[in-house]
Amino acid sequence: MTASSFYLKQIEAGPMENFVYLIGDTETRECVMVDPAWEVDRILKIAEADGMKVTAGLATHYHADHTNGIPDLVSRIKGKVHIHKADAAYLKNLKSELEPVDSGQKLKVGNVEIVFLHTPGHTPGSQCFLVRGQLVSGDTLFINACGRCDLPGGNAEEMYHSLQSLAKLDDQVVLLPGHNYAEKTVSTIGDEKRENPYYQAHSLADFLGHRMGF
Repeated sequence: MTASSFYLKQIEAGPMENFVYLIGDTETRECVMVDPAWEVDRILKIAEADGMKVTAGLATHYHADHTNGIPDLVSRIKGKVHIHKADAAYLKNLKSELEPVDSGQKLKVGNVEIVFLHTPGHTPGSQCFLVRGQLVSGDTLFINACGRCDLPGGNAEEMYHSLQSLAKLDDQVVLLPGHNYAEKTVSTIGDEKRENPYYQAHSLADFLGHRMGF
């Protein structure tokens, strides 16, 4: 597989400035939709216009602004939506549409391999997707911020440890956040370690002194 056959598209959708992602392989023309919400029909048409077919979905976490399009998506494709097992329980009306997964599992989309990384804190089952030097981070890590921890299932201590685990990735890994909350739409792990205020906390106690802003 050539590098040029790797397919990744960032699409803003919905009133909360969500980013939905399409990730796949242009050789096999398969892709997955990350965080199907708000405008599933439009995003399916974008994939189709690119000559791609959406075969499954991935969810970074259970919150409605990242999952409200799951029924629409699953009704139009053959695959299910992969969500961490700790968050699947929160979507009680979507059991047949979901494929619970665990950290470290991998999904192949054509010849593109996606690794699931469990990063609790924003929700118990928040997860990121690592693929070809790109990290789709949902609401765990934002550009110059991190996800809020004061909603049901949130845990600031777990968020601290999740951010520390992401900091171990290569500095060149490209960060693709779950919302368009910054002046730019992509960053890198290295830039976040240098500039993100939540990475300037040098201990758990210091981190817990910050206020979660998003």
